[in-house]
Amino acid sequence: MKKILLGSIISIAISLTANSQIMNDMNTNKSLADIERLTLTEEWDKVFPKSDKVNHRKVTFVNRYGITLAADMYTPKSAAGKLPAIAVSGPFGAVKEQSSGLYAQQLAERGFLTIAFDPSFTGESGGMPRRVASPDINVEDFSAAVDFLSVQPEVDAERIGILGVCGWGGIAIQAAVNDPRIKATVAVTMYDMTRVSANGYFDADNSKEKRNAARAALAKQRTEDYRAGEYSRAGGVVDPLPDDAPQFLKDYHAYYKTSRGFHPRSGNSTDGWNVTSVLPFVNFKFFEYADELESAVLIVHGDKAHSYYFGKDTFAKLRGANKQMLTVKDASHCDLYDQLNIIPFDEIEAFYTENLK
Repeated sequence: MKKILLGSIISIAISLTANSQIMNDMNTNKSLADIERLTLTEEWDKVFPKSDKVNHRKVTFVNRYGITLAADMYTPKSAAGKLPAIAVSGPFGAVKEQSSGLYAQQLAERGFLTIAFDPSFTGESGGMPRRVASPDINVEDFSAAVDFLSVQPEVDAERIGILGVCGWGGIAIQAAVNDPRIKATVAVTMYDMTRVSANGYFDADNSKEKRNAARAALAKQRTEDYRAGEYSRAGGVVDPLPDDAPQFLKDYHAYYKTSRGFHPRSGNSTDGWNVTSVLPFVNFKFFEYADELESAVLIVHGDKAHSYYFGKDTFAKLRGANKQMLTVKDASHCDLYDQLNIIPFDEIEAFYTENLK
């Protein structure tokens, strides 16, 4: 299993007898973290064709933790004046060259300025170590995208929405709970990563005994990683598929492991997350204050998706006439990643148009 070197720990000590002028300079230095120099691919390397209806360019922005995020910006060629904007990410373990970029490009064709970004520690974005996930930092990534969009000269800062796919659907809703600048949120074929990490699929492992066993295994893995000086990876989508693989694994394989959706920077297509990435999700709950969310939400889910229960149960926590759930008949989880004849873009566009005005 591929591994990655642990980052060394740097300890910085400041003497209490330091020159007062130096201390004054430090106290008045409130600038944001510097933008990290990232290596960005200039050629078109998406798994979907480039549209001739939008302009595309690479952009970077920094989040509250000082991590620089890489994104693709899509702007409609017919754009005039200040535009409503949408930040897109997901699925969990994917990169912006996959499903999120497709959504961003499609919405740009419909008149929105969009960005599709790689989350912290993944894809072309910065952050060390690589391939680690965090419920806090990943929610922050959406707010950092809103920071960036808010100051773009072609964006109306009062009309910003977000869209998350799969695990990033749940993260998007949590981000909206935290950040009232987000006026409209779409969660597509969503997972609640905290629930599935703590309880297993369909809550089959929802017991303190199962969670404590998982915590013990993850704690042991931390020791092994530290002793080895490198992180063990969990592996991406299973390949080759076992004969008895459930349908949802076959669906994942058909996207991530074939020419349909494979991308070399995607953890799901290659060697996956660091094994210990799941630990904070086991001990963190999304949607504790979901009933306090005032902005608009649209949850889009297929009724054949193994993840359908996440969408339905999360929707039940929301309050207000501006919350909607759209069930796509006969659609599986991965159908909503990229199947343009199935994804309800007309309804998604109408939702954003109504709530970003």
